[in-house]
Amino acid sequence: MSSVDLAAYLKDRRTLVDEALERVLPAEDVLPATVHRAMRYSVLAGGKRLRPILVIAGAEAVGGAAREVLPAACALELIHTYSLIHDDLPAMDDDDYRRGRLTSHKVFGEAVAILAGDALLTLAFKLVAENAALVRDPRVLRDVVAELADAAGTFGMVGGQVVDIESEGKTITPATLEYIHLHKTAALIRAALRVGALLAGGAPPAVEAIGDAGRDLGLAFQIVDDILDVEGSLEELGKTAGSDARKQKATYPALHGVPASRREAQRLVARVKERLAALGPRATPLGALADYVLERKN
Repeated sequence: MSSVDLAAYLKDRRTLVDEALERVLPAEDVLPATVHRAMRYSVLAGGKRLRPILVIAGAEAVGGAAREVLPAACALELIHTYSLIHDDLPAMDDDDYRRGRLTSHKVFGEAVAILAGDALLTLAFKLVAENAALVRDPRVLRDVVAELADAAGTFGMVGGQVVDIESEGKTITPATLEYIHLHKTAALIRAALRVGALLAGGAPPAVEAIGDAGRDLGLAFQIVDDILDVEGSLEELGKTAGSDARKQKATYPALHGVPASRREAQRLVARVKERLAALGPRATPLGALADYVLERKN
C-alpha cells in the first residue's frame, strides 16, 4: 500500500463528523431540555471518532465519498456513545470518568443517563434512514439496518456485554474471552466498515474483505484497550485506569499476559493489512488506521 498522512486524514474526517454531530443532535434548549443536554454532553465530549471514521474509510475503500455516508457515520458514533453511557452506570461498570470528564450519570443522575442512552440509540436509526437520500441505491438501507441491529444487539455488543458481566471474578476459557471481545467491541467496528462499503455500493467480495478486516481490527482494538488499562493513566485514557483488574474482568492481559497480548494485537493488525491488499490504494487509509489502533496510547 502507498502511504497516507494519517494525522491530516483523521483531522479532516473528525472535523466532518463533529460538525455533523453538532447539527443532528437536538439543541440544549429544545424540550425535554435535560435529556438533550445529557445527549450532547456525552457525544460532544470528544473522543477519537474511530467508528464514524471507519464508516467513511469503508466507503472510500470501494470508491465512495465521505459525504455520502455521513449520516450513517454519525449513527455509529451515537450507538457507541449510548453504549458508553450505559456501561458507566453503577449497575454495570460503575465508572466516574469518561473522555476526561465526569460520566453522564454523575452529572445528570442515573435515570436521565439511561434515557439519554436510549435516545441516542433511537436517533441513530433515524439518521440511517435519512442516509437513503444520499446513496445510489436506497434499497441498501435494508441491509444496513439489519447489519447495525445485529452488531448492537444480543448477537453483538449487548451479547458481549452480558457474557462480560457474567464472567467477572470467574476463571474463563480463551474461547469465552474471544467471544466477549468479538461481540462487545469488534462487532460494531466490523459493522462500521461494512456499512460504509455497503452504502457506497461496494461489490460483495469487497464488502466481505472489509468486514473480515473489521473483525480483526476490532479484536486488536480491544486487546490494546485491555493493555492500556494495565499500563495507562487517567490523564492518558480519559477514564480510570486499572478498573478491569479491580472488577476482576476477563481481559487478554489477565489471561495471557501483556507480552503475549501485544503480540496477538500485532498479528491481527498484520492480517488486517493482508485482507485489505486486494482492494488496492483506496484502502490505504484503512491500513494506516490499523497501525493507529495498534500504537494508540488512549
